[in-house]
Amino acid sequence: MDKKLLASIEGKKRELDKNRPLNPSIARKLQEQLALEWTYNSNAIEGNTLSLHETEVVLKQGITIGGKSVHEHLEAINHKDGIEFLKRVIDQKEEMGEAVILECHRIILKGIDDLEAGAYRRTNVRIVGARLIPPQAIKVPTKMDQLLSWYYENKHTIPPAILAAKFHYKFVCIHPFIDGNGRVARLLMNLILMTHGYPPAVILKVDRKRYYRVLNEANAGNEEPFENFIGRSIERTLIIYLNSIRPNTSEKQGFISLREASKYCDYSQEYLSLLARKGKLSAIKLNKEWVTTRDALEEYVESQNRT
Repeated sequence: MDKKLLASIEGKKRELDKNRPLNPSIARKLQEQLALEWTYNSNAIEGNTLSLHETEVVLKQGITIGGKSVHEHLEAINHKDGIEFLKRVIDQKEEMGEAVILECHRIILKGIDDLEAGAYRRTNVRIVGARLIPPQAIKVPTKMDQLLSWYYENKHTIPPAILAAKFHYKFVCIHPFIDGNGRVARLLMNLILMTHGYPPAVILKVDRKRYYRVLNEANAGNEEPFENFIGRSIERTLIIYLNSIRPNTSEKQGFISLREASKYCDYSQEYLSLLARKGKLSAIKLNKEWVTTRDALEEYVESQNRT
C-alpha cells in the first residue's frame, strides 16, 4: 500500500480514537447508514438490482418490492444478518476461524442455496474474466487452513488496513465457496478492520469495474493497486466518521457538495443527485448531504464522453 495513503488512514484512525467514545446517537446513526450502504453496494456488485432506497425499504419495513425476485430480497436480508453476526463475533471476542467463516457463508446463502450454505465447494470452478484459476475443490480446506495460519502469524505485525486488504485478496484467490465469495470476502475484510477498531470499508457499486480491474492486476503479480483501492475505501469511511463529529469539514477532506460539483460540469445539482442515488456517480452522504470528489466527477464525465 502506498505509504502516504497508509499514513493518512492511520492518522485519521488516531483522530477518530481521540474522539471516542462517540455520542451514542451519532454512533447508532452511522452504524445504520453504513450497514445499509454496505449491504446495498456489496450485493449490487454481484448483480443484485435492488436500489439503495429499495434495499432500505426491504430491511427497515419488510416490504416486498414489485418486479424484484425473492432471491434479491433474501440477499439483502441475509447480508444485514451477516453484519449482525460480525458484531456478535466482535462483542464475544471470538477469533476468526473456520467456524466463523463457514457460519458467515451459511448466513449469506440462507434460503437461497441451503445445500451449499456453510460448506466449502465440492466442485472445481473458474472465475469469469479473471486471469487466475482457483485451486481444485479437494485442496480448498488445506488452502483455507494456510490462509488462517497466515492471518494469525501476521495479525499483530501488519497494519490493519494492509492486513484486511491482503486477506481479502488471498480469500478470493482460493474462492472457497460455490457462490457468495465476494460478499463473504468483504464481510471478513471488515471483520478484521472492525476487530482493530476501524469502521467498515464500503466498496461502492460505481467502482465495480475498477474493483475487478485491480483484482486482475493483483492476479498478474501487482497487488499494490488492489491494496490502494481497499485503502481508499477504508479512508472514505473514516472521513464519514470524522465529519459526523466535526461538521462542515468535508471540503478539507477532499469532498465537494453537489452544488459545487455542478460548477465543474454541464449537469445540474438535481441531476447529479439523481446520479448519486442511482449509484452512477461515486458519492456518499455526509450530514444528510450528498458529496463527491473532483476525481469522481471527472471520471463520470469522461465515461459519458466515451459513449
